[in-house]
Amino acid sequence: MSGQVALVTGSSRGIGLGAARALGRLGFAVVLNGPAEDNELAGAVGTLQAAGVRAIAAAFDVSDLGAHAPALGRIEDALGPLTTLVNNAGVGVLSRGDPLDVAEASWDRCLSVNTKAMFFLTQAFARRLLSRQRAPDLFHSIVNVTSSNAQAVALPRSEYCVSKAGAAMVSKAWAVRLGPENIAVYDVQPGLIATEMTAPVIEAYAQRAREGLTLLPRVGTPEEVGEIIASLASGKLPYTTGQAISADAGMLVPRF
Repeated sequence: MSGQVALVTGSSRGIGLGAARALGRLGFAVVLNGPAEDNELAGAVGTLQAAGVRAIAAAFDVSDLGAHAPALGRIEDALGPLTTLVNNAGVGVLSRGDPLDVAEASWDRCLSVNTKAMFFLTQAFARRLLSRQRAPDLFHSIVNVTSSNAQAVALPRSEYCVSKAGAAMVSKAWAVRLGPENIAVYDVQPGLIATEMTAPVIEAYAQRAREGLTLLPRVGTPEEVGEIIASLASGKLPYTTGQAISADAGMLVPRF
């Protein structure tokens, strides 16, 4: 995939790092992102570089809309034209509980990072792509990471579910707008994935998976979701755009 350059937001760890590694294995130059220049981000970049991947860090807060265009400019100055955006950065709720008790701060945080930032970073990325001639032999795409909670309610995290449902519509809206420009847009919806964010509850969900919550009786890994993202970003599902891919081991398949 020579010439492909991908920005993966929220890629210091978890699904984002899994996606960055998978893209690197396919030959992408990869830009890893976190909200600040810290040891975790530097370490993630170092692991890719040690594997022979052309990788750099781009620290910026995705919820700071004013940071988007300057960050994309710095990235392209360093690596050349971006071809790929993976919108993975996301946050959970400040406190799990009854929707009657949801705080405005938790609502605003979820919507700001999980939905608003995704829309406007996609906008900034798309404007750059549409402002220039693009190499016809390169695949241009946007892969958004939302959640099974875009479809299924988890009552103790209602504001998170709302933000992910909104993010799923962001994917559809941009797929409609960018399809005529030959830019594919996808929505990857992970289910039960073992990450730092899910660590406090993942063992309970793993037991439920073994008992039949998922069709495949186990939780997934960031590496598995990363492979799905890389497959989409490299055009391995040709003649597709606008699809939501349920990376959930069949959890949401209707059953009696």
